[in-house]
Amino acid sequence: MTRGTNGLRLLALFAFLGVLCPVLPAQSLRLPPHEKIVLKNGLTVLLMEKHGVPLVDIFALVKTGAAADPTGQEGLASVTAGLLRKGTKTRTAQQFAADFDFIGGTISADAGADFTNISAEFLTKDLARGLELFSDALLHPTFPQTETDKILAQSLDGVRSAKDEPQAVLRLYYNGYLYGTHPYGRPSDGDELSLKRIQRDAILKFYEANYAPGNTILGVAGEFDAAEMRKKLEETLGAWPAKAVASNPVASVPPAKGKRLLLIDKPDATQTYFAIGNMGTAANDPDRVAIRVVNTIFGGRFTSELNEALRVESGYTYGANSVFDSRKAPGPFGIFSFTKNETTTPAIDLALQVLDKLHKNGVTEEQLKSAKSYIKGQFPPTIETSGQLVRRIVINEYYGLRDDEVNELEARLDAVTPAVARQIIEKHFPVDNLVFVLIGEASAIRPAVKKYADKMDERPISDPGFWPPPSGAQK
Repeated sequence: MTRGTNGLRLLALFAFLGVLCPVLPAQSLRLPPHEKIVLKNGLTVLLMEKHGVPLVDIFALVKTGAAADPTGQEGLASVTAGLLRKGTKTRTAQQFAADFDFIGGTISADAGADFTNISAEFLTKDLARGLELFSDALLHPTFPQTETDKILAQSLDGVRSAKDEPQAVLRLYYNGYLYGTHPYGRPSDGDELSLKRIQRDAILKFYEANYAPGNTILGVAGEFDAAEMRKKLEETLGAWPAKAVASNPVASVPPAKGKRLLLIDKPDATQTYFAIGNMGTAANDPDRVAIRVVNTIFGGRFTSELNEALRVESGYTYGANSVFDSRKAPGPFGIFSFTKNETTTPAIDLALQVLDKLHKNGVTEEQLKSAKSYIKGQFPPTIETSGQLVRRIVINEYYGLRDDEVNELEARLDAVTPAVARQIIEKHFPVDNLVFVLIGEASAIRPAVKKYADKMDERPISDPGFWPPPSGAQK
């Protein structure tokens, strides 16, 4: 984006914030109004007018993500998304990039476990051109062989480089060990083996099978007239041919039973990176707000119980946190941290002690008050810009969530009591059944960490993939 556009955005944003702060106090925070329409071809469209900043943001969600990758071709959804703007029926990759740069716009595409998203931003004055370019990428990609080879090579290099940085791959190993061959256990961006198997024909088939108006939610937010926008969307996307898309539901996985541990041997490691947890929750879990409050106290902010114990009080690490990665089906819950080789077991012991303390003592009114205030203060900046807003309303639509996710957030936060929190802890914070994943120097930590699990697996980080291991690697 050009310097002039950036300056315009900043000035407009500051002006917007100056108006927002006195008018919308935390307790009256609400999503701006928006409308939902469905085009004749089945495309669901969400429109939100947001005046004051001369920008338009588009967020398209294709309801198919990496969980639909064929076994052995992990990374297919991600590579397909990455190629959308790398050549269309009327533009080469270079021409497409130049045309978007000319209007000072941005466009990106990515695939997560549940869905693929394509987002774009440009000035309101360039609406017609921006929509035409966006629809060209979404509807008319050609997946040139040279660009396909390039992105596959880059992805492969990225996986190999990531294994030099344990923090970059810890969650991939953790998800793989927790879920096994379930779609949520497979790496969205692929691995050293799967990326070599992906061919252009498979990319074309994946696109043709999944990119369809009835399988897509399109959101537009920013400075525009809704009636004019509906007309322009009909012109640019209304002719997108309707077609049936096979359903790819992701099955829920029961929580792991007992305790098991995966040790990833990185012989040159001077620190151990570790994850501890089990299955978490789905995005629409009825307990989601209460879980957020309790997790803020436990490990969701810098002043959390975990970080205070492992960083501030003991000095074992520079950071410790806990995360619920909520998805269409229950996603993973994990405690994540790192420490020096020689303090591996003291740090893990302390993390488990903090978890035990949470179950034993629950949380106090004072802790709840602090966590609620923290969330109320941190949340408003996440729905300030049109880009943030359009992403939120589209993802809410996908997960079947309503506007009261925002409009009633404060009231739902306030409803969490110590008694409610205790129920949440017992239900959603595992303590007896745990999965451990450690990346470190196996010879230095192996004897000590055996105590954490009834079953222990080990593999070198140099082995391709993340989990399951190659034949014969399990111990």
